Amino acid sequence: MRRPSKDSSPKLSAESQRLVTYAQAVGQAASRVEERAWEHSLDAQLQKLLKTGHQDTIDATLNQLFKEDLNAYDVLMDCVEAISESTTLTIEHDGVSQQYDVLLVAAPVLAWTRFAIASGAIPADILQTLSAHFGAHLLADGARVMMAPTLYSIDQLPRSHVETFGKTQKLGQAAVKGTTIKTDPKTPETAPFLADTRYLLAAVVAPAGAPLFRWQMPALQTAYATERADALEQWRAQVTPTINRLLPGCGVELLLPEAYYMACREADKQIRPVSIRAAVHYLTHTLGLEPSGLRAVIAGFGEEAADGQIDEYRVAFTQRNTPDVMYGVVWPLYGQEDEDGTPPEGPLQGGIGAQDQRLITPVEEIVAHLNAAGVTQIKKHSERYVAEFCDDCGAPLFADPVGELAHAEMPEDTPAGTEHFH
Repeated sequence: MRRPSKDSSPKLSAESQRLVTYAQAVGQAASRVEERAWEHSLDAQLQKLLKTGHQDTIDATLNQLFKEDLNAYDVLMDCVEAISESTTLTIEHDGVSQQYDVLLVAAPVLAWTRFAIASGAIPADILQTLSAHFGAHLLADGARVMMAPTLYSIDQLPRSHVETFGKTQKLGQAAVKGTTIKTDPKTPETAPFLADTRYLLAAVVAPAGAPLFRWQMPALQTAYATERADALEQWRAQVTPTINRLLPGCGVELLLPEAYYMACREADKQIRPVSIRAAVHYLTHTLGLEPSGLRAVIAGFGEEAADGQIDEYRVAFTQRNTPDVMYGVVWPLYGQEDEDGTPPEGPLQGGIGAQDQRLITPVEEIVAHLNAAGVTQIKKHSERYVAEFCDDCGAPLFADPVGELAHAEMPEDTPAGTEHFH
């Protein structure tokens, strides 16, 4: 591997150097015993930095390792996510100390509509119902939950590991002590989309070493996959009517509540095909068209200095007989996804093409979802574009059928009330 030049990055602080050393040591450990010992040192260093709010130190280290040592980068990223979304609390009861394991959990809700997708404070009676179903269908015996009284959009979630750590501590303390949590004082406004994700956040606590979820209980471990599937089915069946009260006028799909970062990543992936279906439904109903009257234009976009790497595909929609971009959907790439293909453990699991165990490229997956929605005229640009945005409103620009970047604008004669979706 080519060595970076000495001036290619700023000098790391002593705290960052320790993170680098521990992360590299974890990756090079020759035994589980050694690996766990190094992980303990790394965890302790991260705990200290998160408690004191030093997100900048963590970010600087991650940026350096991403350039120079991807294996150590993965180790550090896994550890900082784990430390920020979980903890152990020690509480005294009548002079006796009791330790509790705490896990921050996100329960994603995929939502789509022609109107607005709500977020914000959850009424007390609805929060109580959601918490009761969470405990009844997901938790192991002896585990407890404290749910935040806010339905979050992605713009309102913790934006850093330090903020996630703070949310875990706050909800965990409330869950252990049985105290209440106030609604977040002021949450950022969220941009309107036809399809978007909303999140319930909760802390799950149990005595240290005890199971948190039903499928972890000793009597159910041999059938844990079935238990997880049953838990999701019950969660959807029992909670969907309550979520419908929070999100009037929306279609919704509930995903399995899981550890915070895992749940958020899964929701990011699952909302992509929903966004395409919602766009086709919106355009056909608003403009009085059949899906066959639409054309989709797919183009790859990335950063200017990313050596040709595609970070996302943007799907522009036009009418078949005009080049004007009316609406657009962004399809970001995650994890091991790239333009060469997505491993079978990704979208192929239960998704379109699940029977075909070869690698499926993101473009092939996008085309499959467009076809399933009834869009058959599809233009694919081979050129990679630099990710550009509108200077005035910040909206992403999309490639039109001839390859020019354009702002998505609904036709002037579009019925009133839909102009904010563009």
